[in-house]
Amino acid sequence: MDLNKIFNDLGIKQTNKSSAIGGEWFDGVMPKIISNSPVNGGKIGSTQFSSREEYEKIISSCEEAFNTWRMLPAPKRGEVVRQFGDELRLKKASLGALVSYEMGKSLQEGLGEVQEMIDICDFAVGLSRQLCGITMHSERPKHRMYEQYHPLGIVGVISAFNFPVAVWAWNTALAWICGNVCVWKPSEKTPLCGIACQNIIAKVLEKNNMPGAVCCLINGDYSVGEWLTKDKRVALISATGSTRMGRVVGVEVAKRFGKSILELGGNNALIISPDADINISVVGAVFGAVGTAGQRCTTTRRLIVHESIYDSVKEKLISAYKQIKIGNPLDESNHMGPLIDKDAVNMYLEAITRVKEEGGNVIVEGGVLSGEGQSSGCYVKPVIVEAKNHYDCVQKETFAPILYLLKYSDLKEAISMQNDVPQGLSSAIMTTNLREAERFLSHEGSDCGIANVNIGTSGAEIGGAFGGEKETGGGRESGSDAWKAYMRRQTNTINYSTELPLAQGIKFDF
Repeated sequence: MDLNKIFNDLGIKQTNKSSAIGGEWFDGVMPKIISNSPVNGGKIGSTQFSSREEYEKIISSCEEAFNTWRMLPAPKRGEVVRQFGDELRLKKASLGALVSYEMGKSLQEGLGEVQEMIDICDFAVGLSRQLCGITMHSERPKHRMYEQYHPLGIVGVISAFNFPVAVWAWNTALAWICGNVCVWKPSEKTPLCGIACQNIIAKVLEKNNMPGAVCCLINGDYSVGEWLTKDKRVALISATGSTRMGRVVGVEVAKRFGKSILELGGNNALIISPDADINISVVGAVFGAVGTAGQRCTTTRRLIVHESIYDSVKEKLISAYKQIKIGNPLDESNHMGPLIDKDAVNMYLEAITRVKEEGGNVIVEGGVLSGEGQSSGCYVKPVIVEAKNHYDCVQKETFAPILYLLKYSDLKEAISMQNDVPQGLSSAIMTTNLREAERFLSHEGSDCGIANVNIGTSGAEIGGAFGGEKETGGGRESGSDAWKAYMRRQTNTINYSTELPLAQGIKFDF
């Protein structure tokens, strides 16, 4: 990979400024955020911290830009988003490689993430002509009622390292066509991906003579994110990350009666029925468990297998895990890359220790790899543990490739196990039994925001509303009518008569 070529293509420098209003960049303050690649442990580049003065300038500029942007007809806003999607197509190879190198996911997944950005732009363009309200009949003669949706104002996006570009695009593409302006705080673990995206959209805004403050960027740690969450001028906060982070963000935004979209932890289960296609099931389970080194919010963390096929599924899993190639994610022959950093490695090791202490039986051993091409100290072995659903470590999400293998006797028990965790993002069942599938999708079935049949837990795509229940936060992004979360709803009543009938027949004589 020619990093210099990628940097030149995306407008990234070794030392980058901290924040931007469109294409206007500002010097920040020390210390710097250092971006180290988990691929080889080497420094990629750095960016400054945003200062409070810069932040205030950005928010003021956003307020001004909103007045212009909201009055642009929605299809015209959609045209700007369409052009952004076209620019992403041109930059897909470079941006996808950067995602892979800075975050550590495979090159295929990095390119796939950029494709998600392109797809949400396409979705948003169509949506820009469909921001529909409804008309209702009034009980008053010669009156008409209808509902409409208006832009909120400034939308703050706080994204996580595991999807360093796609999640931002999911939110901003919809927020933009709804008439909002956006301020993005990317993860401090993947700041260069944020800078690259800002450079791309800045050119599109300039080309269309749009205010640069339609899209702004700030860099820093959690304290910079707090500026957004506590700022009453920011109408909506969309935050992706841990449940712990979500509790803080949700409370702070609620204190000021702001709106929030929370996309938090997942503890996703895949049920394998005796009526399942076992080969498909194992493929779905393995990909769901080890893809992105277990660092997806939709990663398969629990595999709930019927007792009649438990041993055969276990054997197939062990055999499949022996074939997993771990190494440089830019090498397309490898199945799994590194964890994001050594802090993540430590959490992985601690989780393995805890589950053993609770009584878990490790059937595929873990450990940190240190061979050729694995010198960063972030490459780990995927783990399979026979466990019980009530174990503390099973109830909590560990962002690493640890799969807990659980046994069930009947479907009611399996669904109960699936639901008996604090999180509620994604779920799936493998079965060819129609009754089982429909029961899993019914009111007494999965309590998650995503419930799949014969596809793994990580099978989310643009077009469907993405998000989950319980400690996952309840937010929805990306598809369906998720756009409504980025707008304020208004009911209107129009009187076209020559009289004003009052409630309960009250009359005024003047």
